[in-house]
Amino acid sequence: MSRGKDGPEDVDATFAEIVADLRAEGVGLFPDEELEKPAEKPAEKTPRPEQPETEPEPGWRGGGTSWDKTLFEDDPAGPSDDEGHFVPPEPPPLPRPRKGAFIVLLFFVLGLLLLIAPNLIGMGTRLGTPLGILALATAIALLLLRVRQGPPPGADPHNGAQV
Repeated sequence: MSRGKDGPEDVDATFAEIVADLRAEGVGLFPDEELEKPAEKPAEKTPRPEQPETEPEPGWRGGGTSWDKTLFEDDPAGPSDDEGHFVPPEPPPLPRPRKGAFIVLLFFVLGLLLLIAPNLIGMGTRLGTPLGILALATAIALLLLRVRQGPPPGADPHNGAQV
């Protein structure tokens, strides 16, 4: 085989030779396919002992029902009468908003109004923009201060997650 400066000149022949060597070693073959014997190496292949065909075990990992039967057949326990008739309980009522929530909402609306249209309340954009940003920042700060930190009342912090 002659090689040029970038590699072999006959790339197809070189590739076929590499594939034949790999097939002779068993690369790319499925276990049930026969290994092809190369003509120059007849003693390398060792005969595999024939394993008797046995029926697979009745259950997945040694007992019970098989995986296919569990996945594709009906429920062995039988059909359930109450399936699909679940009625969820009535949701609890929404909590009443407190005075702090109204103050946060007031700052938020005032901030948006001052940023979007300060002329509606007789203020110019030069004064309305910083006041609007300040009102929005105050609303966000008050909202974050209202977030409860810690466990809910009556929960034991040493018990971990409770379901």
